[in-house]
Amino acid sequence: MKFIIAIIQPHRLEAVREALQAIQINGMTVTEVRGYGRQGGHKEIYRGAEYAISFVPKLKLEIAVAENRVEEVVTTISSAARTGHVGDGKIFLLDLENVMRVRTGEADEAAL
Repeated sequence: MKFIIAIIQPHRLEAVREALQAIQINGMTVTEVRGYGRQGGHKEIYRGAEYAISFVPKLKLEIAVAENRVEEVVTTISSAARTGHVGDGKIFLLDLENVMRVRTGEADEAAL
């Protein structure tokens, strides 16, 4: 099993969610986060004054998947989240040792 963490632009969430539902990935956790990568933030003008925004708003998606679905899920997320501009995000893959569904006690892939 793998744990996929994807950092995406907030306005791409619905496109990613719909694309994942189309391939029967029905569960994910979404967290509002702030950060920066190569773009290093941006500048905004408010009431005539320029402000540097160091941390850009992003969304962090967390998805647990079976090993045989990893490539499909990563490809789906990257194609749905891509705009072609700096700041599209990143996808991280981590090994997932164990999962347990609290309600039923199911473990590992049965719990996904």
